[in-house]
This record gives sequence, structure tokens and C-alpha cells, in this order.
Amino acid sequence: MILNIHKPIGWTSFDVVKKIRGIVREKKVGHGGTLDPFAEGVLIIGTGRDTKQLTTITAEDKSYTATIQLGEMTNTLDTEGDIIETKLVPELSQDKVEQVLNSFLGSSFQTPPMYSAKKVNGQRLYKLARKNIEVKREPVEIQIKDINLDDFNGSTITFSSICSKGTYIRVLGKEIAEKLGTVGYLKSLIRTQVGGFSIDESQSIQEFEVSWKSSVV
Repeated sequence: MILNIHKPIGWTSFDVVKKIRGIVREKKVGHGGTLDPFAEGVLIIGTGRDTKQLTTITAEDKSYTATIQLGEMTNTLDTEGDIIETKLVPELSQDKVEQVLNSFLGSSFQTPPMYSAKKVNGQRLYKLARKNIEVKREPVEIQIKDINLDDFNGSTITFSSICSKGTYIRVLGKEIAEKLGTVGYLKSLIRTQVGGFSIDESQSIQEFEVSWKSSVV
């Protein structure tokens, strides 16, 4: 079974896996692409023999809507961390913001953040980061296939993007802020699509639990 679940803010991707495992009473449950705890949106869950499909699904393009808070940067590049840097935000025009966003279109290399679930030498980076241990991360080639400005009010930027597997939107947000002459972190992040799975068809965990229990009675 492949499920399109809307991960709520505050849950880890594994929290969702654990909850679904308990609902369906299936030992083998996995997810297709980690979503950070502060983020919400499409999380693809596979159960039983269908977990094999997750590798293919994870490799698909993903779509996001994100809001950057300019002028401050946290150590996690999102709302979960501590502010480690502040910088004045220059006067920006919508044209300038759109120009900077468009400069990220195409292929580039991105270094995974220390606060991420990526493994280096068998260890999760975020576990090392919590111990103030920083290790070398190899840059990964990514592709931004589409990027659009949704809203801009001087200190926050909301944008939508379609990108390849392995793209960290938190890092993209940081790089956008830097190109605008300041610093920034993500205030919010919503994954709106994974391959052919859209947020419009996502079920909340509660909705899935109700429908599952009614189908097995």
C-alpha cells in the first residue's frame, strides 16, 4: 500500500511512519523522502512489499512553497534553531527578488546542512550537529527546475519551486538571502508535490485512521 499523507508541523517523518505502523498493524513501513519536523505537506508512506516502490518515488521531483525570514539566521536554517547571526536587510524591489530567484534555475552544487538526516560515515548529521561536531560534507548536484515569487513584503519572501531529489530548501533559502545581501532562515516550508502525488490528495493521519478502521470492521 502506498499512502499520500499530509505530515503535520512538529512531527518527524519517522513519527508518521510509527503512527501508520500502529494503525495498519504492519511491521514493514517506510517513507519516501524525509520532511523536517518544522515542515508540513506530502509524505509518501509505503507498507509491506510496496515499500520497494519508495526508492523510485523518492527519486522523483518535488515541489515546495517556502517563506524566508530575512535579516536573521538560525543554526538549523529553520524555526527550530537558535539565531546565530543578524544583518540589515537592504531595500529590495520585487524585480530584484525575482532576478535573484531566477538565478538559481538550472543545475548547481549544494552542500547538505549539518542539521539534516543525511548520513556521513554511518552517522546522522543532525546527531553530530547537536554535539557541536561539524564534518566535511560533499556537495551534491541539484537542479531547480522552476522557481516563482509568491509574496514579498520587505522582510519576508514566499516562493514556490520544483526541484530534484536531494535539494535542501533550507539551504536554498539561506543562499537566496545571501544573494540579496543579507541572511535568512525558513519560517515555513510546505511540500506540495512528490512526483505524481499532490498535497490536494493528501490525507491527514486522522483521516487515514478513520477510513482504515472503517474499512477493516
